[in-house]
Amino acid sequence: MKAMLYEAFQAAPRVTSVPDPTPVAGGVVIKVMASGLCRSDWHGWIGHDPDIELPHVPGHELAGVIEAVGNGVTRWSVGDRVTVPFVGGCGTCGECTAGHHQVCDNQFQPGFTHWGSFAEYVGVHYADINLVRLPDSTAFTTAASLGCRFVTSFRAVIDQGRVAKDEWVAVHGCGGVGLSAIMIAAAAGARVVAIDVTDDKLLLARQLGAEVTVNAITSPQVAEAIRDQTAGGVHVSLDALGHTQTCLNSINSLRKRGRHVQIGLMTENHATPPIPMDKVIAHELEILGSHGMQAHRYDAMMEMITSGALMPELLVGGTISLEEAVPALMNMDNAPTHGITVINQF
Repeated sequence: MKAMLYEAFQAAPRVTSVPDPTPVAGGVVIKVMASGLCRSDWHGWIGHDPDIELPHVPGHELAGVIEAVGNGVTRWSVGDRVTVPFVGGCGTCGECTAGHHQVCDNQFQPGFTHWGSFAEYVGVHYADINLVRLPDSTAFTTAASLGCRFVTSFRAVIDQGRVAKDEWVAVHGCGGVGLSAIMIAAAAGARVVAIDVTDDKLLLARQLGAEVTVNAITSPQVAEAIRDQTAGGVHVSLDALGHTQTCLNSINSLRKRGRHVQIGLMTENHATPPIPMDKVIAHELEILGSHGMQAHRYDAMMEMITSGALMPELLVGGTISLEEAVPALMNMDNAPTHGITVINQF
């Protein structure tokens, strides 16, 4: 099959021919119809993920059709339209049996622990636990855009942030994760503040439901600006970028007993930000992480999508070929992004 492969971190990937995958016991092989290009793929290519073994095929936001089924699979058949969370649970560890597959002790992550979906085919383990059936009305491109950023935002807003109607919610960073969170929070009835450094992204944030926008370049005192606009601070704040400054801005923009949710990955110099624990204690703030979403929680999200309450297709910024994805991946830290880019030509 054709796949994007890199043999060293930060070395240029190449599109080449590699062996087709075969289904393991309990797993399936999926013919990839679409795969999102995510900043997490860039982090992996840079060398930030210790689970990646070289050579490697990236890609973790995928949708497609089951091509082959392994022994022991009971819920799925060849030809089924499916997607899959970017973190798959084993189904037997303590976290999985408690329903927390997104933090499984033995997790399977296509594109990280195993070869991923920047290829014509991808093998997926623990299929009965992790696959999600796609309605015929959901396009593969839309489904692929859900795989990491949208589902992570859904869980961050709905499950971790516990956002309620009429609460103020701040979203720091208007990339794919942030724009997803804005759409979801607005659909939940929240009043959303969007923060970014470019006016075009803030305009898109308004179109997706943000009531207030803050440009961090022209208004560098971000937390103060948010507190002024929301009569004392937000109930929930999400760092959708993963930077020391956005993390601190998020925490400092909270009102008393507010909830900070960290979505953006914190790596290298940003891995240990100086959290203002005095304020966390005095104001009884909550600091929460959010890492993907379990397959069994997709139903709630898909219900909102099929009803029209959520329209993730609006977040797809463009589609590219597998060959075009090579420079797009390498330049991801510098090139401006407008929505989610999806590979749909293999």
